[in-house]
Amino acid sequence: MRAVLVRQPGGPDALELVELPVPVPGPGQVQIRAEAFGVGQPDVLIRRGIYKWMPPLPANPGNDVAGRIAALGPGVEGFAIDQKVLLSARDLSQRGGCYADYVVAPADAVHALPDDVDLQAAVCLSNYQVAYALLHECRHPRAPASVLVIGAAGGVGTALVQLAKLAGMTVIGTVSTEEKAAFAKANGADHIIFYRREDVVARTRELTGGEGVGLVLDHVCGPEFAGYLGALGKWGTLLSYNAFAGLPEENLMAAMRNHLDICPAVRCFSFHIYDHDRDGRRALMRNVIEALSRNAIKPAISAVLKLDEVRKAHALLEQGSALGKIIMTP
Repeated sequence: MRAVLVRQPGGPDALELVELPVPVPGPGQVQIRAEAFGVGQPDVLIRRGIYKWMPPLPANPGNDVAGRIAALGPGVEGFAIDQKVLLSARDLSQRGGCYADYVVAPADAVHALPDDVDLQAAVCLSNYQVAYALLHECRHPRAPASVLVIGAAGGVGTALVQLAKLAGMTVIGTVSTEEKAAFAKANGADHIIFYRREDVVARTRELTGGEGVGLVLDHVCGPEFAGYLGALGKWGTLLSYNAFAGLPEENLMAAMRNHLDICPAVRCFSFHIYDHDRDGRRALMRNVIEALSRNAIKPAISAVLKLDEVRKAHALLEQGSALGKIIMTP
């Protein structure tokens, strides 16, 4: 079978397609025949060798695969041959391991999927799992009625927009281009702000009649982060779930005290909080699987490439121009 390995961390050229023996499931394991692979930032971090939860080299950087059960190991019950399933490396003992024609995993790590679920859509659900946690698990003092999504046309951004609308929130999204604006609006965003030519905070307050939003979700961080406190309404929460532009230089406590009239909160989130909370993370996935099965969410797929185009997939992801999720198929 084919699998992707990283022997020496680096750019997309570090991804090597190799031939390996087909893995055989042992006791309590299942063998999955892959039909769709998700491409995400954790895959890029593994490829670069800088992931905090880095698997040992040589590493297979894939973290999400959807497919069908091809074989059952001894003692496995509750699964059937050809059943649709989803595997996230979040449910494995270490990250990675999913870029391969066949993947073996513990049966209790695998998510069963309804027969009518599209596998290419299903492999996008890890983004929705994160988005659901950001919107519903971070325990805002008051349930937010409105949200500002920074980067509303990306993979997680798209999931946030859809799930926020599903929860009845007014959604304001920031984008960089007219194409991304149209895409975010099509996914449910109520208002769009072009962050390169508009004052995001001033425009947010204008769109909310001066009240501000209940929640700001930001994956960029950097020098703009503390400024988003000005977009919050009373009891609002500024939530960081990544730091692609680095850490803020401003004194956050001082910045928060400049907004004492709204009693703001700042929270730093990582999905790794669920690493030792199996029930919690699997409950999140069940919620989004159920939403997909009743067509309440519609994952947006930016590009579908073949596994042997994995270098192109990673390069496309790093360009930042993708609308929605990049996936691969065998």
